[in-house]
Amino acid sequence: MEEKTNELTEQTEFSIDCDGISLHAKLDRVNGEKPGPLCILIHGFTGNMEEEHLITAQRALNELGISVLRAEMYGHGGSGGTFREHTLYKWVTNALSVVDYARSLDFVTDLYLCGHSQGGLLTMLVGGMCYDVFKAILPLSPAWMIPDTARNGCILHSSYDPLHVPETIVSADGWEISANYVRTARTIHVEDEIERYKGPVLIVQGEADDVVPSAYAKKAKELYSNAELVMIPDADHCYAGHMEELAEAIKAFPPLHG
Repeated sequence: MEEKTNELTEQTEFSIDCDGISLHAKLDRVNGEKPGPLCILIHGFTGNMEEEHLITAQRALNELGISVLRAEMYGHGGSGGTFREHTLYKWVTNALSVVDYARSLDFVTDLYLCGHSQGGLLTMLVGGMCYDVFKAILPLSPAWMIPDTARNGCILHSSYDPLHVPETIVSADGWEISANYVRTARTIHVEDEIERYKGPVLIVQGEADDVVPSAYAKKAKELYSNAELVMIPDADHCYAGHMEELAEAIKAFPPLHG
């Protein structure tokens, strides 16, 4: 593992190995050498760790005294793998490796998990798988409709015959995924992992989100046993122009206050 440290920001940049795949990561540590909480933060589909809404979430968490470990998943950002070949299964495996790494850090007390869009879906899945690990989870604009749409023959706003999935699916803006993305996505039932996680959940959703229907955020709030839903008026999928409201929603969440 190669490390590059910026002493001015207490930020460390490195890679985490996941079965031979290198995952690009950055740790923004607060409180110097003192023990403290850590939140794993994961981007969404086509995203990376440097997007404005991810940095906003990271800084909000840092302001609360929570260190943040940002990690880029298979085929995204500076991590290994190609975008076309990424699947939710690969992302789950990646995330579990990041969780293992975070748990190995001797300064970590409480552990949180936060993700945006497809990373929000990942947060819901891994939160249920590791229900005894996280003090709270924070799905932001969680795209947990993906398995449903994959089963129904529509992904990336592209329709297909669900009985004969094409080997390549292209979105309206040119992103390509393989048939294996669909084949794996449609086997996932997010409700199973929602049922397993009994800890506190913060869901943040933009009311003007045209990527993830707000009905899914509202449904998740009802299905979780201990969830808070913050709807941000006029905010789109990535909260453009509404970063302050995103930060305030995170900072007001009681389980993040020790």
